[in-house]
Amino acid sequence: MGKKHKPRAGSLAFYPRKRAAKETPVFSSFKTVSKIEGVKPLNFFGYKAGMLHVLAKNEHAKSHMKGTTIQIPCTVIECPPLTVFGVRALVKDYYGTRVLTDILAEKTDKHFSRKLKGIDKRKKDKAKKIEDLDARKSEITELRLLVHTNPAQTTTGKKKPEISEIALSGTVEEQFAFAKQKLGTDLRVMDVFKEQQFVDVKAVTKGFGTTGPVKRFGVKVFGRKGKYHRKPGTYGPWNPSTIMFTVARAGQHGYHCRTENNKRVIMVSNDLSKASPKAGFEDYGNIRNEFLLIAGSVPGPVKRIIALKEPARKAEESLWKVGAPEFNSAQSDVQ
Repeated sequence: MGKKHKPRAGSLAFYPRKRAAKETPVFSSFKTVSKIEGVKPLNFFGYKAGMLHVLAKNEHAKSHMKGTTIQIPCTVIECPPLTVFGVRALVKDYYGTRVLTDILAEKTDKHFSRKLKGIDKRKKDKAKKIEDLDARKSEITELRLLVHTNPAQTTTGKKKPEISEIALSGTVEEQFAFAKQKLGTDLRVMDVFKEQQFVDVKAVTKGFGTTGPVKRFGVKVFGRKGKYHRKPGTYGPWNPSTIMFTVARAGQHGYHCRTENNKRVIMVSNDLSKASPKAGFEDYGNIRNEFLLIAGSVPGPVKRIIALKEPARKAEESLWKVGAPEFNSAQSDVQ
């Protein structure tokens, strides 16, 4: 007799609340590939610098504050250029999508060996060019760019880069032409995102280590007459003698990988005077590269790497509209 199996019912939400496997966030899907005409990168990476607020005009038609000046808290994400050190060809078979081969650039950054050991030997062993893929172009379903960040160009004090993939829109033919052009060069954030569009952000949140159920889940603190003060009222019944996973208990708090959808890009610029305070951001320093101004907060502490991509689902444009932001350096509130 076959083994019976019933899939679980209901969502696990944020369980299990454990530490993220790695600090570099990765997007597993890009649902807007077929909706974008032509070829362009679909995601990018930056470093969280801090927060400030901008003054903008409310243009929401049904708002009682329409036409007035409002304050919008914004997150500044510094985006140094990404260096394309390789091209990855993907194929699809019975087992799903897998990597066919990687094509590496001839020259790499001097700090790149801090992340990927033996890169020179690896390039010598493979010794392939992107033109070698033309013969197998019929079986290739997608091309992605292998990139590494350049934290040495920021004031974070970090030199070891992160490596990841950049997905491309368009047909395979367009992706081939784009990959040949960009291999060994840099990608800029101004070529990927534009102002007033929406993006999805993903990052590892700030970690607090092991905490109790009061801080971790917001359990009520009992009064002075209680036997316990910072515990749940009960962990469960005597029969059955088990503790459900839904009971609030002590454990890891923070350092979880989280995604936030549809964050509006207020500004994409390289004019550093518009977003960097004179004394620099606290615990970060001055901005030296192009930056994004994202409305609202973003997961993670200062200096944490942030992944951004084209939105997975359409946002409601009518919910929140602003005009061009008006910067007031005297009132900039760095948080």
